[in-house]
Amino acid sequence: MTEHLPGGCTLLDLVAKGDERGQLIALEVGRQVPFAIARVYYVYDTLSGVARGFHAHRNLNQLAVAVSGSCRMVLDDGETRGEVWLDHPAKGLLMGPGVWREMHDFSPGCVLMVLADAPYDEADYIRSYEAFRAEVRR
Repeated sequence: MTEHLPGGCTLLDLVAKGDERGQLIALEVGRQVPFAIARVYYVYDTLSGVARGFHAHRNLNQLAVAVSGSCRMVLDDGETRGEVWLDHPAKGLLMGPGVWREMHDFSPGCVLMVLADAPYDEADYIRSYEAFRAEVRR
């Protein structure tokens, strides 16, 4: 199943391989990951009631996976707003540039891993929703 969301974001079903010993999900460039991976980071120990994100990127592509627990992703392309739950390690969320993203409702023990196609660059961030909307209108 592939679900399309605002801004061309896509919810992917990742294929788990496993047997009686457990499950394994491989993420490979050119297969599940449609970009070269330049950075990997993860968010964990987010306190109850704390939301994160609240930014967009000008150029960055990302794949987010809740490898443990769950969180609700809010996505906004300046015209359409939608949300999706990352609640299983076999779900991946592809996000491209020009999408406002927020992360809410982290479950206890949630670990959100993100693969990105570029190293951290503060100049790539749009941290004000008003500035994001202005850039989208241009």
